[in-house]
Amino acid sequence: MKFRKSLVIIFMLIFILHTSMCYALTEQPEISTDAAILIDSSSEKVLYSKNENQKMYPASTTKILTAILTIENCNLNDVVTVPYEAISSITSGYSVAALQAGEQLTVEQLLQVMLVHSANDAANVLAFHVSGSIENFAELMNNKVSELGLTNTHFTNPSGMHDENHYTTAHDLAIIMKYCMKNDTFRSLSSLKYCTIPATNKYDVRVFNTTNELLIYDNRDVSSNYYYKYAIAGKTGYTTQAKNCLVSVAKKENLELICVVLSAGIYPNNVSAKFVDTKSIFDYGYNNYTIKKLREKDAIATQIEIGNGTKETRNLDLLISDDLSALVTQDEFDTEFEPQIELQDNLFAPIAQGQVVGKITYTIDGIQYSSNLLASHSVEQSGFITIVVQIILVILILFLLYKLLFDSNSNKKSHRKKLF
Repeated sequence: MKFRKSLVIIFMLIFILHTSMCYALTEQPEISTDAAILIDSSSEKVLYSKNENQKMYPASTTKILTAILTIENCNLNDVVTVPYEAISSITSGYSVAALQAGEQLTVEQLLQVMLVHSANDAANVLAFHVSGSIENFAELMNNKVSELGLTNTHFTNPSGMHDENHYTTAHDLAIIMKYCMKNDTFRSLSSLKYCTIPATNKYDVRVFNTTNELLIYDNRDVSSNYYYKYAIAGKTGYTTQAKNCLVSVAKKENLELICVVLSAGIYPNNVSAKFVDTKSIFDYGYNNYTIKKLREKDAIATQIEIGNGTKETRNLDLLISDDLSALVTQDEFDTEFEPQIELQDNLFAPIAQGQVVGKITYTIDGIQYSSNLLASHSVEQSGFITIVVQIILVILILFLLYKLLFDSNSNKKSHRKKLF
């Protein structure tokens, strides 16, 4: 009997321990990178951070901003002639595609070789094409940074070549990447594993492989296997001063995360910390967070009664206009969150089907997830109420007329008495 009781207690303890292990947040990853951040690309919620607001040198991760500004200001099929001024200023030791003065390539080809091979000469050529000079393009970059509300970033060139006044933070770079990923062309270009540049007037066909090894499939069981199956985009960077940098995007099911690591070093056996740390940070995010669907599109949020509606139409269902999903921790997944419903002021018939009549909002961990509420059907104005209102108006008008006549007669009688 005692033995059975002991077994029961043991099993209960195992169950409790198992449950707590399943739902408690796992420990944050131990990384050697000097600055890093992990955010949800939808809400910008920070899931992990280390010195995320410390000003750092971004090296070639700068090129993501160069790419999006080019995409926004150019036609991909535009033909660009490489100007000598754009390539002559690149210091020896920086990555280039060996573009030649007078060589002709399309904007899309230059974007590919810049993002895939991290070619500094391609970045400069695009800057000249968009703005006429490196200085003018840097001004364009800083204007965009300002538009995004980033205050700890300043760029002096399109490539990330070292400059004391060329800096950013892990946080700011994550927000820039979020902005870039809204553009489908950027998404496609930043996900390329390689690119092929057709023969030009100066070169034969050239093929370049990506510097982002998170994207390169590798089935070896070794520490230098940097492949990450959920990675979908990214840009590497390196200078002596910046050390190794990487801004990357991963997507697992419907959860898209953005990770930035700046000033990463090298682990033993020449293992790159920028890839290893990034994978660890992504794993931390996916092991601890998930997307919970709060409500589906067209679901009934609540029902209200429109006082002046007809009997048949006055009871109105309010439908959610869009799917509502939120980022939650794994242990919050089964939690039923209570929303706040706000109705528009003075809701009276007539109301059209599909008309916005309110708003539903869920607030989770300080982040609001909202959707409009729509009328499920048309609400017609009640004829009876209309008649009643009309009768009241007629009575009111008659009363006012009577009042005016009565006052007028009273004044006449008063005037006659004064004459006598």
